[in-house]
Amino acid sequence: MNVEHHDIGISHVAAAIAEPARTKILCSLMDGHARTSTELATIAEVSASTASAHLARLKELALVRLHVQGRHRYYSLADKRVAQALEALMVISQNAAPTFSPRTPDRLQFARTCYDHMAGTLAVLMHDRMLEAGWLVATDDEDYQLSEQGEGAFEGMGIEVKALALLRRRFACPCLDWSMRRPHLGGALGAALLQTAIKRKWVTQDLDSRALALTEVGRKAISSRFDIELPSQARAAQVLPDEAKRRVTASSTP
Repeated sequence: MNVEHHDIGISHVAAAIAEPARTKILCSLMDGHARTSTELATIAEVSASTASAHLARLKELALVRLHVQGRHRYYSLADKRVAQALEALMVISQNAAPTFSPRTPDRLQFARTCYDHMAGTLAVLMHDRMLEAGWLVATDDEDYQLSEQGEGAFEGMGIEVKALALLRRRFACPCLDWSMRRPHLGGALGAALLQTAIKRKWVTQDLDSRALALTEVGRKAISSRFDIELPSQARAAQVLPDEAKRRVTASSTP
């Protein structure tokens, strides 16, 4: 594909995302759930026929995927790259001010899904602790690999690290958090960590939003395993990035 084709492709995708109803549709699918056109019409506050037209355009540009099950038709984001692009646009759209103050809704700021991994204050705290403890080691290509200690820690949570490394996707990488403006853990390892947190009931996932709720079981487990002093969910909404970083206890190894 030559430069001109790239330019045309970018402008078409940008125009599709820029339409407000389509933006609402795409952002609502960032929690990884598939939804019907009727549900997406309600979310986008448009008629069913208008929603169908929007979805057809998004599907044409490979931004969403159609799943047919019998008489039911569901839509989801085409893949994780679309979610990553949307997350990046969210960061760009919030122009940095001299003193950064998050404007993300409280419930979403504390913990939420970023397509298939965890984001928000909680995820950033965990990411910081994994770096400080030496679990994650940065590589030359801006990804992460696990140290021997980190591998043992993740396997201790029931995560099959060696199997993840064989998947055809990035193993572990920093993903810029749009509410905290600092990285959380992405890649196959980040996705596995979220699934483990849900399976062990450390967090519960909303069906109608990206929000994650930290359970009391999860608060104790994450505080113990990661050696983190977790703020209350209400307090966390006001924790700024620098303060969040200071809350990570570096006195012992997780």
